[in-house]
Amino acid sequence: MSEKELVVMAKAGNAKAFAQLYGIYKKKLYSYAFYRLGNAADAEDAVQDCVLSAFEQIDKLKKAEAFSSWIFRILYCCCTSAMKEQIRQRDTDNIEDYANTFVFTYDETNEQTELKQALRVLNDEEREIVLLSVVAGFKSKEIAKISGLTAGSVRSKLSRSLAKLKDELVRGDAV
Repeated sequence: MSEKELVVMAKAGNAKAFAQLYGIYKKKLYSYAFYRLGNAADAEDAVQDCVLSAFEQIDKLKKAEAFSSWIFRILYCCCTSAMKEQIRQRDTDNIEDYANTFVFTYDETNEQTELKQALRVLNDEEREIVLLSVVAGFKSKEIAKISGLTAGSVRSKLSRSLAKLKDELVRGDAV
């Protein structure tokens, strides 16, 4: 069954069709959220919020072909909310509450860690464009719809951002 057919069925209220759509996108959604938010717990929460919101609002989706950019736009907003919450918590939490707590995620590979560190050289907009392109697999026109930029602007920012990221990764290897 095609993705478009699944979207049409999900719009008609078929929860199984929506679950199949989630199965198609879950890895890309999680990867995008993980690299944007910087940790697994927040990424999982953002994806959960996104999927719940998408499920509740699927009937509002106008074109079945737009499902991919539509769900990533929802995730973009969920990640933005999560980042605001991270900032709020950072500003109000007492560092002493975290004494003697150490969390290590065993499933992170060296490449994930290196990429997360390299992504820090990019500003928020650059990081967003790179993640939507490389992790989520969107074309410049789709990224433009999600971000509100023009497709040409997305292409030039992506090119510069990837060059900056490459320089950082090469520099990291040389150290």
